[in-house]
Amino acid sequence: MKTAKMLGIATGFLLVATPALAETPSGEIGYAKGALGYDALVAGDNHTALTQLEAADGVSANDPARLINLGQAYKRVGRAGDAAQMFRAAMNSNRSFDLVLANGTVVNSRKAAKLALSEMNTSLAAR
Repeated sequence: MKTAKMLGIATGFLLVATPALAETPSGEIGYAKGALGYDALVAGDNHTALTQLEAADGVSANDPARLINLGQAYKRVGRAGDAAQMFRAAMNSNRSFDLVLANGTVVNSRKAAKLALSEMNTSLAAR
């Protein structure tokens, strides 16, 4: 099972990998630093995160962790349609793996993408 760390702002939870978290200075466990745009997302530097994620440097363009983080970055810069497309792509990906939430809960990447899409839709509907 592959575990990744990424930020799930739309769903209000932080996805982390453990126990390697204490050993890894970057949020991208199992990926090259910056490959998932994690640190830039945490810092609120959405444009840097987009640059890193759109480059997909060393990461499959269809990697669910990349797609979810790209969706988060798109959502933050007001590109809701693109964000929804990324979340749907992660939900429908032929790859999935478990992610560990900051509270220790394990969530499949498809479920994390579904939660992010649902949360985004709820926040848009509330406007």
